[in-house]
Amino acid sequence: MIMIAVALLMSMVLCLLFGVPYIDFLRKKTIGQYILDVAPEAHAKKAGTPTTGGVFIIAAIIISSIITLLMAQQMDNSAWIIIITLLFMALAGFQDDYLKIKGHENKGLSPRGKLVRQILIALIPTIYAMQTYGTVITLGSKSFDLGFLYPIFTVFVVTGASNAYNLTDGLDGLAAATGIPAFMACGLIAFMDGHSAAAIVAATVIGALIGFLRYNKPKAQVFMGDTGSLALGGLLGTLAVLGRCELLLAVFGGVFVIETLSVILQVTCFKLTGKRIFKMSPIHHHFELCNHSEIRIVKEFTLVSLILSVTAVVLNIIL
Repeated sequence: MIMIAVALLMSMVLCLLFGVPYIDFLRKKTIGQYILDVAPEAHAKKAGTPTTGGVFIIAAIIISSIITLLMAQQMDNSAWIIIITLLFMALAGFQDDYLKIKGHENKGLSPRGKLVRQILIALIPTIYAMQTYGTVITLGSKSFDLGFLYPIFTVFVVTGASNAYNLTDGLDGLAAATGIPAFMACGLIAFMDGHSAAAIVAATVIGALIGFLRYNKPKAQVFMGDTGSLALGGLLGTLAVLGRCELLLAVFGGVFVIETLSVILQVTCFKLTGKRIFKMSPIHHHFELCNHSEIRIVKEFTLVSLILSVTAVVLNIIL
């Protein structure tokens, strides 16, 4: 438990320290965000805000994870798989951000190109999990053998989590604030079930996100970009797989699930009927267009994330 606290504090401090010089570098190089034409009008003022802040978030997580895991003598194969998956997801996200910056518009990797990269990276924890746990998933004390469907399910979990987190990153502080309770629940469940490496890495993410909020709270000084959101979502899915709480991810990651479902419902309904369910999707934009302030939306979504995360932990105990 002490090492978990050390991991959290170390990551928070590193993120705070890395943030200042990195943001200054981005400003000097005029590396800023390009806003989609279809985004709410209020977002126009965010154009030019430094992006790729995920670089110093991921750096803080990886450095503090390796140091703490070595100190705790928990640097096992699962720890390396988690870190390698995080690094590759971050590189995929950075490539997407780089193409947007280079092209001077909010168009990076094609949806297919991004998905292919995510699936290939998701195979890393999938193959390791199959070698370690077979094709069984757990829910509390219950277990289910998925057989040949297991790799499909696990790749879906990691890839889906990556995309869902990415969709949530649309308002100042939203992805970071809602991510803290989710990673807290994931880490606590992993710790209770004896998966120490996953718990320690989850703690470093919490610390990094707390530190990042210093720069990302409204009005944001920097955005995490796909470098951060794709990587953190992929990491959440990976921790759920290797922490053996894949099914509970739908609960403690409920905000991200809701954001994704809002997009799916909006697109499906429009294609079938020509009408929209929400004023705009993901759903946080709907509330924006209902004249809710960004701060209010972030607070409300974070509260929902906290409630769902507590629910997931309780379910893990009682099931």
